[in-house]
Amino acid sequence: MEGKDITGVPAYKIARTGLALVSQGRRIFPSLSVEANLILGSHKKNADLDEVYLYFPQLKLRAKHGGNELSGGEQQMLAIGRALLSNPKLILMDEPSEGLAALLVSTIADITIKLKKDGMSIFLVEQNINLALKVSDFTYVLDKGKIVYECKPSELADNKQLQACFFGFEKFTEDQPGA
Repeated sequence: MEGKDITGVPAYKIARTGLALVSQGRRIFPSLSVEANLILGSHKKNADLDEVYLYFPQLKLRAKHGGNELSGGEQQMLAIGRALLSNPKLILMDEPSEGLAALLVSTIADITIKLKKDGMSIFLVEQNINLALKVSDFTYVLDKGKIVYECKPSELADNKQLQACFFGFEKFTEDQPGA
C-alpha cells in the first residue's frame, strides 16, 4: 500500500493505511441494524451517514432494519457503504456481483463507476467479465493466482483470440457463465 508491503500486517493497521475491503460474501453483521453496520465502518466518533445514503438511498429507508432483513443487493450496498465510511484511499472489492440478480449487478456496476468518477481508487476482483470490463481502466487476467495477461479492457473485449485463450469462448455475452 503506497509502496509499503502490508503482507502479514494486522487488519486494523491495514485499515489505518487507507485500504478498505468489501469482502466476498459481504460479511455484514446480520443481527445489527443497517445504521450500526455502517457506523462500525467509520473511524470517526460521529459518522456522516448522509454521504453513504447519497450513494445508497435504499439503505436510508432501511436504516433501522437488521442486516439479516436485507436482500443480497442491499447487503452488498451495505458492505460498500461501510467501506466508504472508513474514508479509504483505496477500496478492494472482492466479487461484488457474487450471487446477485442481473439487475442488481448492473446497479453495483453503476455505483462502482460513480465512485470511480468521484475520485475513489478501486481494485476490483471479479469473475463477471462484463462487469469487470465495464468498470475497469486496466485489466489483469489471473490463472491460479498469477497474472498471465494484462491489458486495457477494450483490448480484451475486442480480441476474440484472447477471449478464446483465457476464457474458452469467442465473444462475451450476458448469458455465459461468469458473465
